Amino acid sequence: MGSLFRSEEMALCQLFLQSEAAYACVSELGELGLVQFRDLNPDVNAFQRKFVNEVRRCDEMERKLRYLEKEIKKDGIPMLDTGESPEAPQPREMIDLEATFEKLENELREVNQNAEALKRNFLELTELKHILRKTQVFFDEQEGGLNHTTESMTRALITDEVRTAGASMGPVQLGFMEKSIEREDYLPCFVAGVISREKLPAFERMLWRACRGNVFLRQAMIESPLEDPTNGDQVYKSVFIIFFQGDQLKTRVKKICEGFRATLYPCPEAPADRREMAMGVMTRIEDLNTVLGQTQDHRHRVLVAAAKNLKNWFVKVRKIKAIYHTLNLFNLDVTQKCLIAECWVPLLDIETIQLALRRGTERSGSSVPPILNRMQTFENPPTYNRTNKFTKAFQALIDAYGVASYREMNPAPYTIITFPFLFAVMFGDLGHGAIMALFGLWMIRKEKGLAAQKTDNEIWNIFFGGRYIIFLMGVFSMYTGLIYNDIFSKSLNIFGSHWHLSYNKSTVWNNKYLQLSPATSDYEGTPYPFGMDPIWQVASSNKIVFQNAYKMKISIIFGVLHMIFGVIMSWHNHTYFRNRLSLLYEFIPQLLFLVVLFFYLVLLMFIKWNRYAATNEFPMTEACAPSILITFIDMVLFKKSKPPGLHCNTYMFAGQSFFQTVFVLIALACIPVMLLGKPIKIMQARKLANVQPITGASDAEVGGMSNGGGSHGGGGEHHDEEEMSEIFIHQGIHTIEYVLGSVSHTASYLRLWALSLAHAQLAEVLWSMVLSLGLNKEGWLGGIFLTVVFAFWAVLTVGILVLMEGLSAFLHTLRLHWVEFQSKFYMGHGYAFQPFSFDTIIENGGAVTETE
Repeated sequence: MGSLFRSEEMALCQLFLQSEAAYACVSELGELGLVQFRDLNPDVNAFQRKFVNEVRRCDEMERKLRYLEKEIKKDGIPMLDTGESPEAPQPREMIDLEATFEKLENELREVNQNAEALKRNFLELTELKHILRKTQVFFDEQEGGLNHTTESMTRALITDEVRTAGASMGPVQLGFMEKSIEREDYLPCFVAGVISREKLPAFERMLWRACRGNVFLRQAMIESPLEDPTNGDQVYKSVFIIFFQGDQLKTRVKKICEGFRATLYPCPEAPADRREMAMGVMTRIEDLNTVLGQTQDHRHRVLVAAAKNLKNWFVKVRKIKAIYHTLNLFNLDVTQKCLIAECWVPLLDIETIQLALRRGTERSGSSVPPILNRMQTFENPPTYNRTNKFTKAFQALIDAYGVASYREMNPAPYTIITFPFLFAVMFGDLGHGAIMALFGLWMIRKEKGLAAQKTDNEIWNIFFGGRYIIFLMGVFSMYTGLIYNDIFSKSLNIFGSHWHLSYNKSTVWNNKYLQLSPATSDYEGTPYPFGMDPIWQVASSNKIVFQNAYKMKISIIFGVLHMIFGVIMSWHNHTYFRNRLSLLYEFIPQLLFLVVLFFYLVLLMFIKWNRYAATNEFPMTEACAPSILITFIDMVLFKKSKPPGLHCNTYMFAGQSFFQTVFVLIALACIPVMLLGKPIKIMQARKLANVQPITGASDAEVGGMSNGGGSHGGGGEHHDEEEMSEIFIHQGIHTIEYVLGSVSHTASYLRLWALSLAHAQLAEVLWSMVLSLGLNKEGWLGGIFLTVVFAFWAVLTVGILVLMEGLSAFLHTLRLHWVEFQSKFYMGHGYAFQPFSFDTIIENGGAVTETE
């Protein structure tokens, strides 16, 4: 089979590269993305490898680029992304890149330091400006006749002795020694500054407690926030002025200010000095604004120039780093002139890889051609399934369960059809399927633009990655919706119902329940051309009964066919790996067990549908149709079935009892074959091996593989080193799992019926309890009410029935594939092929994955 149905054939190759050409050759292989290198120095520390200095240089360049990127994003400058991937630079170009990045970083850091110093100076001047303004208000209040409160508060700072001695002092003056009075040492002093607004209450309490109430604090808020020069945050601050007396309190007040990170500024006492300082401050602020603007313009120009090339620089540096990281996996020969590598490559791509190596050699100017030798190995090769944008999502569903063993049958191609179909059986609604299909189609049509956005939203990335799955699930749901004749819980009468009312109008209006019989002229005798007859939509009393019987049976039919297909897939694995024992003692009894019990159950359904009808003559009428479930239970218990009614036939066809007994005996006989057949054969082969050597052909019969590969989980496992007791236990577990699993897995497919029923009932509830309320209203008010109700109904439909029910059906479908289908043939014991690819490395943000 082709690689679509099995993983690619892989080869382990040895690669010899001249040291001068190694860089260019690895660069070409990285662009190709088809080679997985092995680490030939697993015991060597990462810091002791040959190219560790080059990797460190790349790390340093990446750090500088991340710094530039952070500054560019901080300024909101768009970075040019052409979507192109430049080639990996030559080693000599690293020096130019390092010099460019060093120059840009130093220039930007210098500009930032200057800007920060200017902003700090600007902040100090701005705070001083606010201090001069606010303190001027404080002093104006005292000088303008509003000094009674100030005088009383200030006198509280002076002791009783001083007040008594200076009773004739007159009005108290705030300040130092502007007015010449006696006992100057006792005049109050003051300090002024700014403090963060949220620290102010604690600051005030600390001043009061530490100074025992011998200070007077005045504060005023600065209305506009100030920018912190360190981090650019906006900070709200307040101006304060503290009056106190004596040097001891002065020292204490300054320590408290320092502890609360308050900034103190000089504030002249004389009004003339304050005005003169304020004018000087305003002049300096204007000059600083001019300089700051020029600095920001220069910084912006530097960042804009860097933003044009930043993406390309990142790609170049990451490619260089990936190349040297890969070269560290190589070995040096004894002459130190040749690098030796081992790598896994797809067998079909060896010529393409050799062409890439030649291009790399020519680019480097080397005269020695590279040598690529294929090696023989018994090691398990990695699993490589080629995918495109359509099959990638389906392959991801399979790999999430487990990566296929080497050359094992790949379920992904079959999942492309079975997955959306089984989903649609549970989600069958023409309207809901159309919504889902349109959403998937929109993502497919816009995939180039949406893929270029590269968002970090995980939920959106999951939806976008599965756009083809969503589209197919929607299309298949539209098909099953037509089969169920269900669109938003209503039916489409395209071809006209094949049932007709034989009652008159008064009979219909006066009777709550009326019955139409298929045995009379009420039914035309031929079914509706496509899907269910729309008459069932108005059959409120037995609609669910009819649909339950129909959906339950088709769930069992699809489930049994799906499981039989899975068992047949195991036949492809056993024949490919020439595993004769598994073919004879696992595949054949497993298939027989499934067919004689559960496929026979499916046949009974079709026989019942075909032989019994209301229009048939007795005893083939619908009243004599036996229950399939009761028949199957009686069959397994070797119990004689009872006739469904008086004078009815017990069985549906002649010899049914005999065939059922034979089928159950065959199924029971298959169990010991599955349980003991393979272990006994292995035991006999081992006894024979003690007498004479086992030939290569016998190895294949015992369970070995003749394709030159390692062990294979799909049936090519070696048992030479395994104890016989472990083989018997292992086989017993698998036999019990299969026999019991056949019953439980068949019942598990009933989730198709259950989810379909729940989805249909939820849709009907939303229609009858929400939208029908708006449809029953009349007049212009009814139109407004209908608009509101329709919007509410649409939100609930999309949110609950499409998203939540769709997710539920998706998970149930995933379980049916992982457990019920893949457990029949798929082991998933392999490991993924992880080639050295620049595209993957750049997509993952430069994270180079170590390959062993």
